[in-house]
Amino acid sequence: MAPKIFIDGEHGTTGLQILSRLSGRKDIDLISIPTDKRKDPEARADYLRQADIAILCLPDDAAREAVSLASNAGTRFIDASTAHRTAEGWVYGFAEMDKDQAGKIAKAQFVANPGCWPQGPIASLRPLITAGLLPADYPVTISGITGYSGGGKQMIADYEAKGDAASKFMPYGLTLKHKHVPELKTYAKLATDPLMQPVVGDFAQGMVTMVPLQLGALPSVPKGKDLHAAIADHFAAIPDSLVDVAPFEPLERSADIDPQRHNDTDRMSLFVCANDDRAQALLIAVYDNLGKGASGAAVQNLDLMLRG
Repeated sequence: MAPKIFIDGEHGTTGLQILSRLSGRKDIDLISIPTDKRKDPEARADYLRQADIAILCLPDDAAREAVSLASNAGTRFIDASTAHRTAEGWVYGFAEMDKDQAGKIAKAQFVANPGCWPQGPIASLRPLITAGLLPADYPVTISGITGYSGGGKQMIADYEAKGDAASKFMPYGLTLKHKHVPELKTYAKLATDPLMQPVVGDFAQGMVTMVPLQLGALPSVPKGKDLHAAIADHFAAIPDSLVDVAPFEPLERSADIDPQRHNDTDRMSLFVCANDDRAQALLIAVYDNLGKGASGAAVQNLDLMLRG
């Protein structure tokens, strides 16, 4: 019998993407609550308990409620909200984060799907801190740009309604309290909160994240090739990795560093740019905020759990 998969919140941006990716698959039984029952607590609880794996595409409080309704029934969960990303007992769903991360996801009952913004910086920083090339207390600053789909239905509607009048470059999170900071700090192995300055661009999906590094004050200053080697070696050791590391070479600009390059895929590309004379480097990640950054990661985690 095919495992039953229930998407709780299938009509939101991430839920619709996941539903599209799973529709037509013969190896699963995709169950869906009738539209007129979506707000019926008992019906929703029944679907959650029926499911072998429930994918939660809900606000944080609703996601916590869903887990409380069905965890005792043995339902396994992939939560796409921020509710459980640093919670005890939950496995972080970035399969390439460590050599054994995919195995942990495969066996887990509770998997916290990553946010879109943290994955690129985590992919770049964690191998460097693990290798001792950066100290955990390094003052990390993160910037980047994402498509407006990352803001959910309301932002999508606002941008599409404005058409040519929509903002081309809109910084946000200016209170410096971005919801992704806790998971970024935790899984990049940082000792202090990073400073994060995100931007929304006038395109639907795709993103680039950037982490600039001033290396001159470190007791031992790594070269650009050392940073690149640590990152490349990490991902070369991950079976079935969807993360690739570009060759280390001087770049003034590159058409590959395009936020929309990996749209509608689950890939991520990492770049290390450096000026050793100035002891400076720049870590860049390119991926789809709805692919590797959301629905693609959820489906990758689902497939790991089905195999586990």
